Amino acid sequence: MALGASIYKAELDISNLDRNYYANRILTVARHPSETEGRMMLRLLCYCLWDSDTIRFADGLSKEGEPALADTDDTGWISLWVELGVPTVKQLRKAASRSSHVAVMTYGEDRIKAWWESCRGDLEKIGKLSIYSVTDAEFEALAALARRHMRIAVTVQDRVVWVADAQGSNIEIHPAVMKEATE
Repeated sequence: MALGASIYKAELDISNLDRNYYANRILTVARHPSETEGRMMLRLLCYCLWDSDTIRFADGLSKEGEPALADTDDTGWISLWVELGVPTVKQLRKAASRSSHVAVMTYGEDRIKAWWESCRGDLEKIGKLSIYSVTDAEFEALAALARRHMRIAVTVQDRVVWVADAQGSNIEIHPAVMKEATE
């Protein structure tokens, strides 16, 4: 028998001063059986970083060739495709052909360096691609905030992210820019 998704509820208070964007969201987040709480929380963090009225969690873990998050316009065109981890160059080229912008949030320091060194030249050629990374310590601190029912405040200023939960935990995340989009 296949395992089902674990359901998490998140109340988010988002203040993104870099984008002059403020929102309150109540979300239901499904954690795929093969997904860790850390990855789910990183997906939630990415949601907060790129939040809009049209962003949604996509089927990235369930369906091959789909993003973790997608922001679509009124025509259904994907204006922002968000991936997590260390996707292949082939996956990112395909994502770039199907969207206006692709963002990758990498994690797992032991994998990032080898991935970046082996793919950097090819990744630099994808103009609409931005790549960011979080440290293992940041990833673990974010994972520790996971609860089945969460109240989280996320503040972004000068590319620094502060995350606070209702239990009084506060963490600071500095997503490192590995590559900025050129298109």
